[in-house]
Amino acid sequence: MRNILFTVLLWSSVGVYAQEVRLTVKAGAYPRTNTLVSYKADQVLPAGKAWKLEEVTGGKKAAVPVQMDDAGVLTWVLRGTTASGEQRAYRLYAGKVAAHGRMHAEVSSAGISLKQNQQPILNYNTATVEPPAATDTVYRRSGFIHPLWAPNGVVLTTIYPKSGHAHHMGIWSPWTHTRFEGRVTDFWNVQKKEGKVFYAGTESVTDGDIWCGFRVKQEQVAYPAPGKSEVAIQETYSVRAYEATANGTRRLWDVRNDFSSPADSGITLLQYRYGGGFALRTTPYFTSKTSQVLTSEGNTRKDADSTRARWVMITGTAPEGEAGLLIMNAPDNFDSPQPLRVWPENMDGGELMLNYSPTKMKTWQLVHGNVYTLKYRVMVYSGRLTTAEAEAAWRDYAFPPEVVVSGH
Repeated sequence: MRNILFTVLLWSSVGVYAQEVRLTVKAGAYPRTNTLVSYKADQVLPAGKAWKLEEVTGGKKAAVPVQMDDAGVLTWVLRGTTASGEQRAYRLYAGKVAAHGRMHAEVSSAGISLKQNQQPILNYNTATVEPPAATDTVYRRSGFIHPLWAPNGVVLTTIYPKSGHAHHMGIWSPWTHTRFEGRVTDFWNVQKKEGKVFYAGTESVTDGDIWCGFRVKQEQVAYPAPGKSEVAIQETYSVRAYEATANGTRRLWDVRNDFSSPADSGITLLQYRYGGGFALRTTPYFTSKTSQVLTSEGNTRKDADSTRARWVMITGTAPEGEAGLLIMNAPDNFDSPQPLRVWPENMDGGELMLNYSPTKMKTWQLVHGNVYTLKYRVMVYSGRLTTAEAEAAWRDYAFPPEVVVSGH
């Protein structure tokens, strides 16, 4: 069911409705540039009303796009540059429901496409994608992201890579080495026919002024015996893509995976050198000669494997130009900062597979009845990103600005 901007504001009339709320955003210890800001609204609006936002500077007011999600959290962009220690003032008030914004989630028989106006951001594949001709049908898959575009049009991902490893599918996150129902089960290497990930239904899609996104169900299915299957892990996979900033050269998007095991015995995610988390197979144009890897700890593709990183940055050159992506690991993730699996430079002709692997260093037991969460933020960019810019983006993610109510 389409979750359109502000329809979530048509709440019941319980509670107290304030005509307006004055908010102060505190930059805190870090300078901020085009930083996402979030505030949990606790006021109830009457039917037909939606939250509007204005920035108040020296007595002057300027409208600021704002968007609320179904949990009542408002998001907007702290536009421009705000020095550390500075504050900015806003007026939040009730206004008329506006037409839908420029961020769109389009649903088709093939999948869900996120766009800013008509500019593509990413595709999530709900339909089963067939492998190339003469490739074993065991590799057919659904439930992955591809293509992912940089703002300048560079496609950053690939599927069914010609150089090898046909089970690599854009951005995906199956677990590799697990113990389920007493059997060692691999959901990553599908050619072993032990398990696979599937799209299992759409919960919501969202359009808006600030972000667009979707929430879907996925299942990691085990094959304990020929002709038999059992759901080992149920996932709620959520993606939000935000408006581009920096003159359209930078874009953030967030991915969150809430997962649990429906089996009474749960499942053990065994320690292994790769699997789960955030897995990426980049475009074949990004090779050891045309791309660079850099982590928050200063490691490169030559030595990043098995190291921990708050963020990892990949920049490369494709026919459309230079572009890249910065993958940020949430501080509250399991075993954060998580270790990386980074292919050596001689793999598949120098092509790149990279994986934030939560269980690379230790086992993770999933208990039946509990829900577990992994979160990552990605910045895609045109051209290059400096180390300082990467660090600033991670600080915005890990230590966002504080929002306080300063009056009614």
